[in-house]
Amino acid sequence: MIKGIKAGLLGLLLGLSLQAVAAVDINRASAEQMAQGLNGIGLVKAQEIVRYRELHGPFQTVDQLLAVKGVGQALIGRNRDVLQVTFPEAVVKK
Repeated sequence: MIKGIKAGLLGLLLGLSLQAVAAVDINRASAEQMAQGLNGIGLVKAQEIVRYRELHGPFQTVDQLLAVKGVGQALIGRNRDVLQVTFPEAVVKK
C-alpha cells in the first residue's frame, strides 16, 4: 500500500516538473537563459543566437533560428515545446 502511494506521489512530482519547464522567448532571453533553458544549446551557441538577433532584428518565427550557424531542425525539434517568439514593443522615434 505504501509503495503504491510513494509511486503515485513520484509520478505526480515528475509530471509537475515536466509542466514547470519555462518557455524561452528567443527575442528576449539572454544567452545565459537560452543555455539554461534549451536542450542542446550551450553558451556559445546561445551567444550566436543573441548576436544574430542583434544584427538582424527580432525573430519572426521559431523556424527562423535555422539561419543561425549551428542550429538545425533536430535542435529546434527538441526544444519546440519551450521555444517562444514574442515581438518587443516598437521603439518610438522622436
